[in-house]
Amino acid sequence: MTMTTEELPDDLNALKAMVLSRELENARLRQIIKELQRHRFGRRAETLPEDQLLLGLEEAEQVEADGLEDKEQASSDLRRERTAKRRINRGSLPAHLPRIDVTIDIESHDCPCCGHGLHRIGEDVSEKLDIVPAQFRVLVMRRPKYACRACEEVVVQAPAPARLIEGGIPTEATVAQVLVSKYADHLPLYRQAQIYKRQGIDLDRSTLADWVGRAAWHLRPLHQRLLEQLKTSSKLFADETTAPVLDPGRGKTKTGQLWAYARDDRPWQGADPPGVVYVYAPDRKGERPMAHLNGFVGVLQVDGYSGYRAIAAGNSVSLAFCWSHVRRRFYELAAAGPAPIAGEALRRIAELYRIEDDIRGRTSEERRSVRQAKSRPIADSLAPWLTEQLALISQKTKLAEAIRYTLSRWDGLTRFIDDGRVEIDSNTVERSIRPIALNRKNALFAGSDAGAEHWATIASLIETAKLNGVEPMAYLTDVITKIVNGHPNSLIDQLLPWSYRPDKMAG
Repeated sequence: MTMTTEELPDDLNALKAMVLSRELENARLRQIIKELQRHRFGRRAETLPEDQLLLGLEEAEQVEADGLEDKEQASSDLRRERTAKRRINRGSLPAHLPRIDVTIDIESHDCPCCGHGLHRIGEDVSEKLDIVPAQFRVLVMRRPKYACRACEEVVVQAPAPARLIEGGIPTEATVAQVLVSKYADHLPLYRQAQIYKRQGIDLDRSTLADWVGRAAWHLRPLHQRLLEQLKTSSKLFADETTAPVLDPGRGKTKTGQLWAYARDDRPWQGADPPGVVYVYAPDRKGERPMAHLNGFVGVLQVDGYSGYRAIAAGNSVSLAFCWSHVRRRFYELAAAGPAPIAGEALRRIAELYRIEDDIRGRTSEERRSVRQAKSRPIADSLAPWLTEQLALISQKTKLAEAIRYTLSRWDGLTRFIDDGRVEIDSNTVERSIRPIALNRKNALFAGSDAGAEHWATIASLIETAKLNGVEPMAYLTDVITKIVNGHPNSLIDQLLPWSYRPDKMAG
């Protein structure tokens, strides 16, 4: 077919447009491939994961100690110098630890010079940290019976104390240890059974599972009360993470969700104690957080998940979005190669974070005042700059997606500037999600929906105890003991973790 000269320019333009479209699509695909490669082979975030970083530091410190020991063994002067330095820097051991006196005395109290008796003029005292490995012990419960010689049918005996596992062998402290090991230290029950086996205690995994299930049943009202208390706050964080659950009908796992709702007012000197509650749901539908947070009025700080928007459809909840998620999108672009626009966006976001570092711990009004003076100008210039850059680039690129993500959430992203209670990001609740992720990594999946609910119940109480500086083992032991002995439901607030804080106990 012969092409006329009139048709040629139009066809060339169409061809050029097609080539340009292909080039843009190829650039977008290359960017996606780079991100996948970085996700598979590179670092997963802006910084190394904390556990990986600590592991590297441990290895480096071990190597350093090995080298120092080698040098100290060869030089007595260096050994004395290092010993003196350790004495200066080691601090003091906690006063609440029991002290066991060990006296290292001389063999003879006679003077080595003249033979007369020596008299004591003082002593040197040093303290060493010692440990007694965890031990099982058997509590032998004796309940004497008494009878009356005059009344043959009378037999008097103290009633048996209530127990969590009626007819079973564990004390409440033993059950609490199993709970803390599983949900705080991320040891699955079969591993705990292996540890106990080494000490000659044959406890089947199914037996431990029975203990956990019974404890979770008794703790369920406390979990519900914790959620009710958090919903009375004026500001909460929300996030969610997957919870793989065994699906026996298919022989596979299904993907449930653990929703986390957290409160932490300490960065602005708020009076309410910190807490976090997890709620299990079989899916990630937006109706789930709506049901969980029914009755909540205030600011909800979240990531960019669209499911939270339904909560803010009314007038009772305002959404504050997370700058960390915005930063992460631009960081992924900058990490993959030269990206001047993404780099400039990161620089401006970093200025906002520097301001936050300076005002953390001040009152909400002081934070608001500083943000109005310093953060507002940065935000006011960033939005039009991003809009201008968006008009200059292809709308199909990952950079355009990052910019649109930011601008579409602008009101929620800048809400922190006008409210000193609001954080710049939702990292608070993301930190509360990490223990769930560690447990998921070790346990792989929950055995059922009910098991995932147990996970949510017990982890909520343990993590809230940790946030309030309360030792989880002692807390759960006391709470379970009180519940099985009939603690009145009307006084359930006395069993919430923050009621066990040192400052509360002192009062």
